[in-house]
Amino acid sequence: MKENVGGLDKWARILIGALFVGLALVGAVSPWFYLAAIPMLSGIVGHCPMYSLVGISSCPLARSDA
Repeated sequence: MKENVGGLDKWARILIGALFVGLALVGAVSPWFYLAAIPMLSGIVGHCPMYSLVGISSCPLARSDA
């Protein structure tokens, strides 16, 4: 799996996903908010299957001066 989620996109997925899952855990919102775990996990792992399907990447380009 090639990483295709990076930077601000990664942190937004993790923080917003954790917030929504937390709200669902305490019953403040609908149980449907547990679905926020999907983008949260893709932020943690750094790979989004939907991005792969459409050819998008929010990762910065890798430097090739090894």
